Amino acid sequence: MGALLAAPPAGLAQQLGKVWRVGFLALRRPVSLESDQFGAFPRGMRELGYIEGRNLAIEWRFADGKSELLPGFAAELVRMKVDAIMCAGTQAIGAAQKATKTIPVVMAGANDPVGSGFVASLARPGANITGLSLLLDEVTPKQLEMLIAIVPRLSRVAVLANPENVAYATLEANVQSAARAARIEVVPVHARTFQETESAFAKMIQGRAGAAIVASDALFTQQVRRIAALAEKNRLPLIGAFRQYTDAGVLMSYGPDLADQFHRAAAYMDKIFKGARPGELPVEQPTKFELVVNLKTAKALGLAVPPPLLLRADRVIE
Repeated sequence: MGALLAAPPAGLAQQLGKVWRVGFLALRRPVSLESDQFGAFPRGMRELGYIEGRNLAIEWRFADGKSELLPGFAAELVRMKVDAIMCAGTQAIGAAQKATKTIPVVMAGANDPVGSGFVASLARPGANITGLSLLLDEVTPKQLEMLIAIVPRLSRVAVLANPENVAYATLEANVQSAARAARIEVVPVHARTFQETESAFAKMIQGRAGAAIVASDALFTQQVRRIAALAEKNRLPLIGAFRQYTDAGVLMSYGPDLADQFHRAAAYMDKIFKGARPGELPVEQPTKFELVVNLKTAKALGLAVPPPLLLRADRVIE
């Protein structure tokens, strides 16, 4: 009985009374954490016993689509001596990597963590960064395949990418390879800022693109409604990686479930708080992919969605 009533070891008592501080760094600002994928992270932390205001404090830093602000925010989080940094997207991860080599960094939404130089390998990251990869090497060829299925006689497809994203070259190369096999010409179009997005659509039309793929990038996710409006204005069938695109009115979306990634990132934080080294925690690849088809947009564009594609869809917007 006396053993049960004895005080816990000093180290355990310190952990029980600790408030963990996590920096959350992202290029885009969500409209609402409750409805955005980012909100899955604090929900995941709650499920593991980390409650904001009790034993968890999250320092949110959103760059509002301005990538030049990310290094300053990352440096600020380092000065605050947070216990770990949660990074959303490639640009945020790059900023955190340059800001610290010692504070653990957990990533979600990373397009190509090995090719981007964030980790040595998926199995053994090797430094202070680990987390979840998007596995877009397999996604973009499938996106092209879906556009071919729905757009009659497609011969030219545009790819909207942000050249400041270190993973964009890999993405474009993957699309080029898949397009050559299908005898389709690729029209690469770049946008680095909100202002360049509209001119990018003008270039797609000038390039006689019959459809477009939007690369996974926080710059574009930040302005999904604007992109959907530009696609509608130019009557351009478009596919994005995440369901926000189809919710905003884009024809299709296919890619990893981002909310699932941020939810799973909480488990990495828990392991790190319990003493695991980021460099020894393997990077996880997506387990859930979503295909969403917007039938309302298809009808407006005069496109018939093949029944096999509808059967594959996880969700259909009518």
